[in-house]
Amino acid sequence: MTERVKRLLSWIVGVIVIVGVITAGAAWVGMQALNRMADGEMEQLMANTRVESQPITESDLADLPTAVQQWLRQAQVIGQYPIQAIRLTQQASLRLSPEQPWVSAQAEQAFRVKDPAFVWKANIKMNPLMAVVGRDKYVNGRGEMLIKILGLLPVVDARGPEMDQGTMLRYLAEMTWFPTAALSSYLTWEHLDDTHAKATMTYGGQSVSGVFAFRENGQVQSFTAQRYKEAQGKFTLENWIVEMVDYKEFNGLIIPHKANVIWDLDSGPYHWFSCELVSVDYIY
Repeated sequence: MTERVKRLLSWIVGVIVIVGVITAGAAWVGMQALNRMADGEMEQLMANTRVESQPITESDLADLPTAVQQWLRQAQVIGQYPIQAIRLTQQASLRLSPEQPWVSAQAEQAFRVKDPAFVWKANIKMNPLMAVVGRDKYVNGRGEMLIKILGLLPVVDARGPEMDQGTMLRYLAEMTWFPTAALSSYLTWEHLDDTHAKATMTYGGQSVSGVFAFRENGQVQSFTAQRYKEAQGKFTLENWIVEMVDYKEFNGLIIPHKANVIWDLDSGPYHWFSCELVSVDYIY
């Protein structure tokens, strides 16, 4: 190998290293920026949420369907103050299509109850060289989803009526993590049978509904609704199911700490997301 070829190879390797360092640095900056944005939105969401309230009593449950009353009793809401805000962390796994492998994610989420809202952010490890940052949001009756590869390249930046409906349903299903919200004025409940009740949420000029199924011991077993699913730029209404797998006590309340999310499609069930709660903090 001649000196000229050696120098050329050395120069190429040097360029590759420099480009790699610059790309890694830019990715780190991009991911930090998106994480900071989501953290700021969470802090804003939870600011000034403390209000004066009275502990929940049996009389507060009197007008609810029997199955919902049993759920709230076993969740130990009697004697608790209404939750105003919640912040939690999750260990999660997901796959972007039925054919793709599962990947791990760490997520944080904040909820506000009186004016219902949430912000969810996740750092997803697609492979050793690729990380994805995602943020899902429902605020002021409007939904947004933002996903960036390496914190730089946006692959999803979605908003509109379908996102509003989807994130609103997500709030309704995840209410099981802060069960005192079942008494909120924007919710109406309909008795279906001894183990099923329909919940309708009306807020921001829109209504969504879903059915909660309950176990004999009162715990929520699942939530099912028709939710918009996007595929190749088109939205279709599909059966969306959230399964509550296991329960645990956090700060005096018994709530589901493991859950699966499934699309029940014509082609078959697509289990795409699972999560486990790591920590839960309530503001009353």
